[in-house]
Amino acid sequence: MKSNFEFLSRYWPALAQIGAAAESYVYSDANACLYKLGMFGERLILEIFAFEHIKEPSIDNTHANRIRLLKREGLIPKKIDDILYALRKTRNDAVHAGADSVEDAKTLLSMTYNLAVWFMEVYGDWGYIAPAFVMPENVVQPDYESIIKEQEEKIAALSKQVEAVSTAASTKTSKERAEKGETASESMELSEAETRYLIDEQLRKFGWEVDTNTLRYSKGTRPQKGRNLAIAEWPTDSAVGKNGYADYALFVGLKLVGIVEAKKAAIDIPSVIDHQCKEYAKGIKGEHQEYIINQWGVYKVPFVFATNGRKYLKQIETKSGIWYLDLRSGANAPKALQGWISPQGLVEQLEKDIPAANAALQNTPFDLLRDPDGLNLRKYQINAIEAAEQAVIDGKQTVLLSMATGTGKTRTILGMIYRFIKSDRFKRVLFLVDRTALGEQAEDVFKEVKIEELMTLDSIYNIKGLDEKEIDRETKIHIATVQSLVKRILYPEGDTMPSVTDYDLIVVDEAHRGYILDKEMGDTEILYRDQRDYQSKYRSVIEYFDAVKIALTATPALQTTEIFGQPVFKYTYREAVIEGYLVDHDAPHHLETKLSTGGIHYKLGDTVMIYDSVTGEITNSELLDDELDFDIEQFNRQVITENFNKTVLSEIARDIDPENPEEQGKTLIYAVDDQHADMIVSILRDIYSEYGVSNEAIMKITGSVGGGNPKKVQEAIKRFKNENYPSIAVTVDLLTTGIDVPEITNLVFMRRVKSRILFEQMLGRATRLCQKIHKTHFEIYDPVGVYDSLNDVNTMKPVVVNPATSFTQLLDGLSEINDDKQVEQQINQIIAKLQRNKRNMSPKVMDYFISMTDGKDPSQFIMEIKKSDVQEAKNSLLKYRDVFKMLQETKANGFRSVVVSDAEDILTEHSRGYGNAEKPEDYLNAFSRYIQNNRNEIAALNIICTRPKDLTRKDLKDLRLTLDREGFTTQQLNTALYELTNEEIMADIISLIRRYAIGSTLVSHEARIHRAVEKLRKKHNFSKQEQSWISRIEKYLLGESVMNIKVFDEDSRFASYGGFNKINKVFQNNLESIVLELNEYLYDDGGNVA
Repeated sequence: MKSNFEFLSRYWPALAQIGAAAESYVYSDANACLYKLGMFGERLILEIFAFEHIKEPSIDNTHANRIRLLKREGLIPKKIDDILYALRKTRNDAVHAGADSVEDAKTLLSMTYNLAVWFMEVYGDWGYIAPAFVMPENVVQPDYESIIKEQEEKIAALSKQVEAVSTAASTKTSKERAEKGETASESMELSEAETRYLIDEQLRKFGWEVDTNTLRYSKGTRPQKGRNLAIAEWPTDSAVGKNGYADYALFVGLKLVGIVEAKKAAIDIPSVIDHQCKEYAKGIKGEHQEYIINQWGVYKVPFVFATNGRKYLKQIETKSGIWYLDLRSGANAPKALQGWISPQGLVEQLEKDIPAANAALQNTPFDLLRDPDGLNLRKYQINAIEAAEQAVIDGKQTVLLSMATGTGKTRTILGMIYRFIKSDRFKRVLFLVDRTALGEQAEDVFKEVKIEELMTLDSIYNIKGLDEKEIDRETKIHIATVQSLVKRILYPEGDTMPSVTDYDLIVVDEAHRGYILDKEMGDTEILYRDQRDYQSKYRSVIEYFDAVKIALTATPALQTTEIFGQPVFKYTYREAVIEGYLVDHDAPHHLETKLSTGGIHYKLGDTVMIYDSVTGEITNSELLDDELDFDIEQFNRQVITENFNKTVLSEIARDIDPENPEEQGKTLIYAVDDQHADMIVSILRDIYSEYGVSNEAIMKITGSVGGGNPKKVQEAIKRFKNENYPSIAVTVDLLTTGIDVPEITNLVFMRRVKSRILFEQMLGRATRLCQKIHKTHFEIYDPVGVYDSLNDVNTMKPVVVNPATSFTQLLDGLSEINDDKQVEQQINQIIAKLQRNKRNMSPKVMDYFISMTDGKDPSQFIMEIKKSDVQEAKNSLLKYRDVFKMLQETKANGFRSVVVSDAEDILTEHSRGYGNAEKPEDYLNAFSRYIQNNRNEIAALNIICTRPKDLTRKDLKDLRLTLDREGFTTQQLNTALYELTNEEIMADIISLIRRYAIGSTLVSHEARIHRAVEKLRKKHNFSKQEQSWISRIEKYLLGESVMNIKVFDEDSRFASYGGFNKINKVFQNNLESIVLELNEYLYDDGGNVA
């Protein structure tokens, strides 16, 4: 008969011959058939490489690695990947284990035909309609030997080389073919036998022993101790389905833990659970009573599954995925899983008692978390944990907590995880980070912070760190990067997969980074093709596990809330400032110059200086044939204007003393790019050199420090953090997030950013308290107008600063990794990127490349790298870092050079930005009007003006938040007063309100407290013990603004000593009257209440 694969001969005769040979062997030599089918899959992958013009891996060029590479390119859909895996694994079994099942050969032959049709539909003729597959007949060929010999000779001749062929699909783009591949694979209908074969392979990856053809009930297979068996065709008393035979019964040892029903792709899966699966679970035969663990109502099996082998897709939810139902409670609904549950996972599900764990969680006190010798969590941190716990108890599967940068998210996470594990609410927690540095930071906290009986979390529970991939039954916490799980889930290298129940809680740190926020990721980036790809894989990892997800972030982004929902708890930067846990920023400094307001303008016929970013040369352009204009947003990007930078930095330098970081703090300057950072450093060193300031005080800290050596970069960051010098750091992206330097008191924005998320992360570098330098606030210098440009942005949109992995990133990753396999993968990525680049090189760039690589063109350069061993190749690539930098910059500038402007510039204005008010007096007048107009509308305002002693801490916090929303902050009001009167007072908000409402005398907060306490001391003859408590009350008031008797039981500084009752005894039961008297003195400021 004619071969099913003959249609391939038009374009791919080698594939047609291999397919025909497999058909010839199916009955006479099943082992050879299986081998040929594996060979077909391997050849098909090579044809895709040739068609897509993708270079094969130069190192570890195995079939499995080639498939992984194509998967990363988005060219291999899930169903096709499953078929290729089955062919590859069976071929290995044929070679090494002598596999020779005719049934397997027949199933895989029809599956391979489906694969061939998919290949023709995607890479051949898009309108191709395949005939139905016809299984070869088992007939004896009279000249069988000669037929086989002829086929083998043809295969040998055709397999010598793989060349790209031209087909109808050649006119399509790679992206179009990838999309066609997805739709073609989804429309592929596998038979039930094929589906069962793929499900067998899937179950094996999750730890089940399974073989539909041999491990069958009818062939005598029964449960055994110590084995996790999926026994096919298990009989039940049910009348539905195939005479009551369940496709698989799952056994852990002798325990019947689940039933699986496999269906063809077109079947609606949840309905299978409702009918067949439930019926099977009811109808377990009496003779199998010994395997039944328990009975839940009418059900004798706890868990049931139904699937058609398709990857879960939300769009076709009911016809894809692995559907699962826990029959132990009628309230449970079927749900789709992204993978299978392992034997251990089902045992752990059986051991769970969620209602009891929820009750234990609610009854567990928070005392340990408040303990000053332990975690010593603040009230808002406890509130965050309580909100997360309540959401979990209420049954929410995703929970988002929003806490400002610097408010102690890691310690909050530690306390939350401890309570969840202690109450047995969750068995195993995955702490997921997207950078190694964040994981290491968490490991340090888990190892160092005491939590219970002076023990750390690390000493109480079994914790697996970043370098440990596998977990075991005893593991309670696993710290892992998104990148490591992408590899394990999407690109597995072995024959096992993580179970979807390996973790029942996932805690995601810095959840806003579900996209690439900056370039300093710190891990190899070869897993991601672009920004969208990163987001997609990030989400895939999070949604893979059947677990509760709790995410924490300072800046929720749009896709953060899409994954985790709206925050159940928020603790904002403004709240943290008001409560004294972070410092406020003062009104931003606006610096305007002639060029920043008027722009740079070139007229028709002008000659322009051009900077060639490839050669570093400056040349004159031809005469302009059109006008050319640049505004402030393009400064230092499309036009280099050194005079603008000099003008604004000279003004800013007047306010900053780099030799006095112990008192003034440190300064962080944000530049546009590496070259701009160099310019800023040079200008500042020139400015300060006149005053004898050491060059060491000013340093660039970017990814290029020390030739891009990550260790050198980290050393520079540590110097900035721990040593006096540098006191001024200039950065691009490196220090935007995750770096904690509490001494930073000045931020200078010499670049514009368009993302509020990134901007707030940048501001977050300066918000932390620093008692060492008595930090009260931080300053913002904004010569490029970034603060105002983002002022009206209400929603936070993801920033796309890395649309494709750059050569710089790849080389940074290469220099950091040492594992040969990882190095090899990184080299492959760099070579692949260079292969794509070389096709678009202009003659000029090609000349640059050859001159910079000692006379080698890109093809020769690639060949040399490929011939080298791994470490030699790595060293060669790092040696030629400048070559890749040249290619990157050329591409980034679109082969256009940057204009260099020497236009003179002068400072025209240095003012503070008081919201809508232009001048300090306008700001103070607006505050005065607001107070007067709302004095009788806002209760707390009325209390402050008429009976301030009745003011509570909550009243004051709510009022400060209200004023904050109107743009009035204590810091900015005091600065405006100073600018207007040249008198530095630093009054608190109560004094400021009373000054503008009732004309009270304005005194500083400190003076008001000292004066009131001094009056109290003079009126009484306090004992030594009473004097001690008065001093504590004075110290408390210096940090707060409200004092009443409730404070003694609410604030730990008093409550830990026995609270009001104990301290009242010290004052001979007169504490309340003492507090009332002190309040009279606090507000004895001459105000006219009437």
